[in-house]
Amino acid sequence: MFIDKARIYVEAGKGGDGYSGFRREKYVEKGGPDGGNGGRGGSVIIKADENLNTLVDFRYRRKFIAKNGNGGGASRSTGAQGADVIVRVPLGTIVRDDQTGAKLADLTSEGQEYLAAKGGRGGKGNACYATPTKRAPTFAEKGEPGTNTWLKLELKLIADVGLVGYPSVGKSSIIAKVSAARPEIAAYHFTTLAPVLGVVRLDNNCSFVLADIPGLIEGASKGVGLGHDFLRHIERTKILLHVVDVSGFEGRDPVEDFEKINYELAAYSEKLARRQQLVVANKMDLLGDSDNFARLKKHVEAKGLEIMSVSAATGEGLKELMEKAYTMVQAYVPEPEEEEILPGEPVDPDSYEVVEGNDTDFEVRGKNIERLVAMTNFDNDEALYRFQLIWKDLGIEEALKEKGIKEGQTVRILDMVFKYKEN
Repeated sequence: MFIDKARIYVEAGKGGDGYSGFRREKYVEKGGPDGGNGGRGGSVIIKADENLNTLVDFRYRRKFIAKNGNGGGASRSTGAQGADVIVRVPLGTIVRDDQTGAKLADLTSEGQEYLAAKGGRGGKGNACYATPTKRAPTFAEKGEPGTNTWLKLELKLIADVGLVGYPSVGKSSIIAKVSAARPEIAAYHFTTLAPVLGVVRLDNNCSFVLADIPGLIEGASKGVGLGHDFLRHIERTKILLHVVDVSGFEGRDPVEDFEKINYELAAYSEKLARRQQLVVANKMDLLGDSDNFARLKKHVEAKGLEIMSVSAATGEGLKELMEKAYTMVQAYVPEPEEEEILPGEPVDPDSYEVVEGNDTDFEVRGKNIERLVAMTNFDNDEALYRFQLIWKDLGIEEALKEKGIKEGQTVRILDMVFKYKEN
C-alpha cells in the first residue's frame, strides 16, 4: 500500500518542576536552600530514514507525545530529562504547518532531522533564587510546557527520471523490463494507482532511480482524478521520459496526447514545463502502416526535443533509451528551489495583546506572560509576589486599564483566571 500524505499531532514533554528544600545535616544549623532544577521535557523529532518509502504507518498512529522531565530533588539534584520521540519518515518528506500550509522542512537526505515539538525547560529549584539579600527563598518554578501542534506530511518521491504519459501507454511495462520493479500490468486504464520506483543499472558503476508515475489525464493539473497526487511526485525528478503510444490501437492521436500531457504539466507548475524531456514513442511493434511515428517525430523535433522509438513488449530500443536517460541525468543542472523555507518574522517574546475574552472579560496573550503563568506556583506567596512584579514590569496592568477594565472584572491567561483589583 502506498500512502503519500498524512496528518499527525506532535506534543513535547513538559519540563520537570523545580524542587524547594533546605539542607538538613547534622551539626549544620539553618542549612541553605538546596532544591534542584527539573529535567527538560522530551522533544518530538522527525527524522528521514532511507529504509522507508511510504507514509502508511501514519494511518495507524497519528499522535506522538514525548515524556515529561522529572522533578528536581534535594541536594541540588537535577531531574532526569524526558525521553525524545523520533518519528521516522521516508526521504523526500515535506513537513507543513497544518493550519497555514507553510513549508517547515524538506527532509531529503538520510538522517536529516526536524525539531517538530520542543521539550519544555525544567523549572528552577529554590537554590537558584538565593541572593545575598534573600538567603532562604521558599519558592521554585514549575516546569515549562512543551510545544504542540498538528502537522501535515507530504511525500514527494526522490527519483532521477520520471515516466509520464497517458494511462496504458506502456510506462509500467518499460520499468518492469529495465529494473527489478514489478508493477501490476494489465490491458486496462489506471492499472497503476501508485508511483513505482525501480533502480536501472547499466553496469556496476552506472545506475539511476526511475519512477513510474501513474497515468495523467486531462484536468490533472486541476485535481481531476488523482492529478495533484500524481503530479507532485514528478517535481523532484531531474528529467522526464514522456511515453506516447504511437500504435493508434485505441483510436488516440499521439500528437494530441503529447500536447495534452505537456499542457497539464505546465498548468500545474512552470518549473515542470521547463523540465528536460525526452519523448519515448512506444509500441513500435504495433505501428503497422500508420504514419503516427513520423508525424509525432516531426512535431516533437520542431519543438527542439529529442524522440526515441522503443517497444516495451519486445525490449527493442530500451537499452539505448536507458543509456540516453543516464547521460541526461549526469548533465542535469538543478534550478534554484522555488519554495524556500523562510524563518518567521521575529517576535518580541515580551510582547502581548489584550483582547476581549470568551468566558472572561479580558484575555492576555503573549509568549513570555503565558510561559510565566504556566511556570508559577500560585499557592506560594513568594512565587505570587514575583509574578506580580513581572506583571507590572511588562506593563500589563496599564494595558488593561487602557482597555477600560473595572474592579472585579476577570482576566484569563492560559488556564488561569484572575479577578482584577485596584491597587
